[in-house]
Amino acid sequence: MAGKSSEPMMVKGKRLDGRKTNEMRPMKIKMGVVPQAVGSAEFSMGKTTVVAAVYGPKEVHPRHMMIPDRALIRVKYDMLPFSTTDRIRPGPNRRSKEISKVMSSALEAAVYTKKYPATVIDIFVQITNANAGTRTAAINAASAALAHAGIEMRDLVCSVAAGKADGTVMLDLFQPEDNFGEADLPVAMMPNSEGITLIQMDGDLTKKEFDESMKLVTEAMPILYELQKKALINGEASFEGGKVK
Repeated sequence: MAGKSSEPMMVKGKRLDGRKTNEMRPMKIKMGVVPQAVGSAEFSMGKTTVVAAVYGPKEVHPRHMMIPDRALIRVKYDMLPFSTTDRIRPGPNRRSKEISKVMSSALEAAVYTKKYPATVIDIFVQITNANAGTRTAAINAASAALAHAGIEMRDLVCSVAAGKADGTVMLDLFQPEDNFGEADLPVAMMPNSEGITLIQMDGDLTKKEFDESMKLVTEAMPILYELQKKALINGEASFEGGKVK
């Protein structure tokens, strides 16, 4: 949320990229994109593209981080320097550390960690192109990569954001809406149990706007679930974009 734009975000009932408020960007998943990893996936949502690679379960280093009765889920989220037009300093920054932490929590809820005691499951996430929704795209990529690695899971984790721009609640913000909108609400869920594993809010929403945002997000989850599931079966899958329900 960088401040209000002088240009309208909605024109004749359509967003600047031609979508309606309840429509998602095109999406694509491809499995096994990092051959040396135990499991991996590339996930794209509009122009945002993410690669996730899973290593483990394996011995924990440093040893003091070991949890005797369960696995440690460790995420490293990183935006590559060429992924955005903004200048990015090499190495982890405060934002990437924060996203790594919330991703770990969001994914850990779905993993049967007690089946892998005293081990670590490392998930490396790289944003290769950023056009809003990087953390939600990263969660989708990481969830698919965990399943591809054969890690036992309660459910897949699916993630998308809703938000508000020009006073209008909408699903799956893209760059101008993310930059100049009034609110962003990324959510991650396990669709089969409807358990929420992540919910964050940047900006302000009224109770009515929050409920409307959550309705949009919840209606999008079956699309994301089927996309991951089809990719795991067939090696890749895509959604052409549009209305989710």
